[in-house]
Amino acid sequence: MRKKLLLLILLVLCLVFAASCAGRTEEASYTHISQEEAKRIIDEETGYVILDVRTAEEYSESHIEGAVLIPYDEIPAKAESILKDKDQKILVYCRSGNRSRKGSASLVKIGYTNVLEFGGISTWPYGTVK
Repeated sequence: MRKKLLLLILLVLCLVFAASCAGRTEEASYTHISQEEAKRIIDEETGYVILDVRTAEEYSESHIEGAVLIPYDEIPAKAESILKDKDQKILVYCRSGNRSRKGSASLVKIGYTNVLEFGGISTWPYGTVK
């Protein structure tokens, strides 16, 4: 009797575990790419957006040509009015990589599906504009 009860309990636990796993979906995330890959996309592809998530002051000092500015902490309030297509490829950078990771996570959290983070402009070897 005791073995049957133990077996029944184990069976119920397995079913509960299986049911909880079945309801899970993959959590959306952004992809980190190298600066070389970002440059290749800029040179060879179309239809992407380069997103600078630094401050307006940093952006005005220098930025990657064609970049759109949305400071990382303003993404939840401003992204949808500026970045209309949530499936568009978005290349995200900041100064050193910290804010670009935070900004990329914010974009994904509000539904953007093709976010590529490539770190900081401080190590960008391909030139900038003022």
